[in-house]
Amino acid sequence: QECTSLASNMGRVILAVRKGKGSIFKAHTKHRKGAVSLRSLDFAERTGYIKGVVKEIIHDSGRGAPLAVVQFRHPYTYKIQKELFCAAEGMYTGQFIYCGKKAQLTVGNVLPCSELPEGTVVCNLEHRPGNGGTIARASGDYCTIMTQDADAKKTRIKLPSGARKTVSSACRAMVGIIAGGGRIDKPMLKAGTAFHKYKAKRNEWPKMRGVALNPVEHPFGGGNHQHIGKPSTVARSKAAGRKVGLIAARRTGRLRGGKATQALAEKAKEK
Repeated sequence: QECTSLASNMGRVILAVRKGKGSIFKAHTKHRKGAVSLRSLDFAERTGYIKGVVKEIIHDSGRGAPLAVVQFRHPYTYKIQKELFCAAEGMYTGQFIYCGKKAQLTVGNVLPCSELPEGTVVCNLEHRPGNGGTIARASGDYCTIMTQDADAKKTRIKLPSGARKTVSSACRAMVGIIAGGGRIDKPMLKAGTAFHKYKAKRNEWPKMRGVALNPVEHPFGGGNHQHIGKPSTVARSKAAGRKVGLIAARRTGRLRGGKATQALAEKAKEK
C-alpha cells in the first residue's frame, strides 16, 4: 500500500526526460541509405590521389541534402568500392572525383586542408584526420579556409555558424558547398508539410512551449497568464525533471556597454 501511495504522489515524467530513454523517440532510420563518409584515409590519398566516378545522385530520407554514390577501384585488390558522399553543388552523374593530396582544386574533389589556399570554400570537413568528415554536411552549408600555419600544421577555418575553429592540416575536405541550399527559404505554409518533414526524421513535432503546458507537465507550466514565474536559469546538479530552460548558463541576456563594443571589435577583426 505504501508503494501505491508513493506512486500516486509522484508527478508526471516530463517530455524532456522521456526523450532521453529512446523508445518512441528513436530516429526513423528505415529508409535511410547508409552512413555518409569520405573514403578511409589510405596510402593513395596521403601521397597521391585516387579516381572515382559518380554513379548516381540519390535522395536520403530525413536529410535535406542529396547524396552521391561514388565508385572507386580498390587500390590493392580486384574489386569495386562504393562510397556515399554528401553531394556538392554542381556534381553530376558520370563526373570523375579525385581524392588525395595531389588532386586538383575543383568542385567535388577531396583534398587535405594543407593543400587548400586561404579563402577556399569547402564542405564535408573532418575535425580529426581520417574520421570521414563531420563538419558542414547539411544542405547549403560550407566552411571557409581562413589561415594556414605551415609550421604548426594547423588550419583555421570559419564554420557555417560563423565561429572559428582550428583543425589539423591533415584533415580532408571536399571543395565546394553542399547541394540543396536555399531549402529553408521556401515557407512550410501548412502544418501537414511540417508533419511529413519530421515524420521522416524523428518524433520531435509538434513542439509545445513549457509555459503553455500544465504544472504537472513542465516546471514553467500553469498560472493565469503564460509566464515562467521563476528564473529560467537552472543548476547543472538539479533533478532531471527540473532541468529545463537555460541549463548551467554562464551568462544570460544581451551584451551591453563595454562588453558589446568589445564583441563588435572582435567580430570586425575576424572578418
